[in-house]
Amino acid sequence: MSYPRSAVTRESKSSKKNLKKKKEKMDQLQNIISLRINDDEKRALEKLTKSTSKSISEIMREAIAQWSSNRRKLCLD
Repeated sequence: MSYPRSAVTRESKSSKKNLKKKKEKMDQLQNIISLRINDDEKRALEKLTKSTSKSISEIMREAIAQWSSNRRKLCLD
């Protein structure tokens, strides 16, 4: 089945670059960790997601990075 040329959409170069970047990012983030938290901690996370426009995953990655950094500083003292 052939389609008229006008019906075929073309992706712009910037659109292709964005898709490539998104795919690369998704390739890097393949590990899933399950975490049990209480209701207060969940409410705090939900409040953070709304106030920062970040996902829970982004917030948790930042928290891990900050904890690791602080831990390294303590171990070096």
